[in-house]
Amino acid sequence: MERTKSLLQAPTYGNLITILSIDGGGIRGVIPGTILCFLESELQRLDGENVRLADYFDVMAGTSTGGLVTAMLTAPDDNNRPLFAAKDIKQFYLDHCPNIFPQASSLFNHGRKILKSLEGPKYDGEYLHNLAKEKLGSTRLHQTLTNIVIPTFDIKRMQPTIFSSYEVKRTPSLDALLSDICIGTSAAPTYLPAHHFKTKGGDNGEVREFHLVDGGVAANNPALAAISEVSKEIYSGSPDFFPIKPTDYYRFLVLSLGTGTTKCEEKYSAESAAKWGILGWLTSGGSTPLIDVFTHASADMVDFHLSTVFKALHCEENYIRIQDDTLIGDLASVDIATQENLEKLVITGEDLLKKPVTKVNLATGICEPISHHTNEEILKRLAEILSKERRLRDIRSPHNKHDHDDGHKRVLENLV
Repeated sequence: MERTKSLLQAPTYGNLITILSIDGGGIRGVIPGTILCFLESELQRLDGENVRLADYFDVMAGTSTGGLVTAMLTAPDDNNRPLFAAKDIKQFYLDHCPNIFPQASSLFNHGRKILKSLEGPKYDGEYLHNLAKEKLGSTRLHQTLTNIVIPTFDIKRMQPTIFSSYEVKRTPSLDALLSDICIGTSAAPTYLPAHHFKTKGGDNGEVREFHLVDGGVAANNPALAAISEVSKEIYSGSPDFFPIKPTDYYRFLVLSLGTGTTKCEEKYSAESAAKWGILGWLTSGGSTPLIDVFTHASADMVDFHLSTVFKALHCEENYIRIQDDTLIGDLASVDIATQENLEKLVITGEDLLKKPVTKVNLATGICEPISHHTNEEILKRLAEILSKERRLRDIRSPHNKHDHDDGHKRVLENLV
């Protein structure tokens, strides 16, 4: 199994380890998609219109809808460039979400859908399955253009299964089709069916079965999973990384993108939840409280942990979390895929760029402004750092792999 060469020189030639993480959240993936479109446009302003996010991040991690975005941005096309540009993500969601999550046309049909959800998943997943296979084709985990980390949960083994570009080198049976990984990490319980597939890997042709549901069960915010995968690689002695001590984590640069939450309002209450049985936990409040609880808890706990660790190591600025906790009504849903709601989510992402940088208050869980700088401004600064890091690695590396980008080579010649 020959690993596809990364578009980015190894971190050992630079100063930083760059990580992009994208939460799960169904149709709300439009929000981080909008953020990434802005970031990529800033990188193109600095380094030329042909550059892509995969040219700058050592690792891209995504759960559920974030896993789908990660695959889109890292799967190679026929020219060994990313299959999708960040600007394509918004239109992808607008075009396909209404078919992935078809809406009931009447109150009668809506009632039928609720009754159907008591016996099986709310949606059959057929459109998503066909779409993933069509777009991602025969591409496997080891072929992505930069390293990826996509969490899932195997309900037969009752444990998380993390599809990692690092781990696949040691465990060939993880080398699944990207389409199967995306379908598995997106299989939200009660919404989409669990996904079963097999792989064959290793010299002995080991066959492995997977029985997967949504990665949000394990890590709706996959930032910590990505850092853990990199840490394992560092401590295994990989030549791609410079030696690092536990206190050197200031060399990690993490951009973590949420898909929005409803912290600004009381969505549920103990008084109402105290009366719920199985049906109540699955269908109250126009959504699925049980799913909301574990995905929000999973994402928040990772944010709490990373905020604390980066602060303790005096490098808070190296952990950038962009999240909107003011969503209400249909905007907070994972599957109300009407054209109107999807377009409002795009606007929500655009508005989030103009909002001030926030950090989570560890006592309240609320995102509070910490600076007069906006998310847009912090992303512009991040683009400058990523661009300089990439150039530094190219200068230090004994071999330059960016022959495909003449504009970037001219920049390097000017620097040297």
